[in-house]
Amino acid sequence: MRDIQWEHIFDIQLAIESFPYVMQGIWYTLLISLVSMAAGLIISLFLAVARASDRSWLRWPARIYISFMRGVPILIILFMLYFGFPFIGIEFNAVTAALIGFSLNSAAYMAEINRSAIAAVPRGQWESARSLGFSYWLMMRRIVLPQASRIAVPPLTNVLLDLIKASSLAAMITVPEIFQMSRIVAGREMDYMTMFILVALIYWGICSVMTVLQNYLEKRFEKYGEI
Repeated sequence: MRDIQWEHIFDIQLAIESFPYVMQGIWYTLLISLVSMAAGLIISLFLAVARASDRSWLRWPARIYISFMRGVPILIILFMLYFGFPFIGIEFNAVTAALIGFSLNSAAYMAEINRSAIAAVPRGQWESARSLGFSYWLMMRRIVLPQASRIAVPPLTNVLLDLIKASSLAAMITVPEIFQMSRIVAGREMDYMTMFILVALIYWGICSVMTVLQNYLEKRFEKYGEI
């Protein structure tokens, strides 16, 4: 058996030289992840409220939307938006298609998280609000959602971590995020292993920072809940 030559697995010099170029794509990675998280969260709140509603004309469209988005791979959604929609006269650039796709897809997952958090609010809170004459939407805004938000924080931050990692799929529609930038260098230098290890380490670093933020938010909301 031949001795393993580690430079054939990970060329440190190439990784160091390519790092600044690959990191040029981090702004697209963060843009897609954070904007999709924010937009998806807003959409998910409406979906969660509709999903928990007693009115079937609100509940069933929300259920169908959530089922579809959770059952279809995000890559197919991206391809439909970027490659498919031009055939019906609607054209998005790569970044816009990625933002729309990830926002709509993540909203379905966050809607189920928010729905579970809403369901975890004690029924006595709902009954007290109704006895005070609160409308359904006022009750949700003033009583239910503030309490549900504390419950939803840990799983919602996990969705953000998933979005950061899934943003690499935007490379398939030519968005110049960090994975796409690493592929360009890998193709030019014919050293895919080094570049893929490098980009894996970059994703690991980003997610590690987000995990620290997640732990901070969890502790903060835990203390708030105790008060």
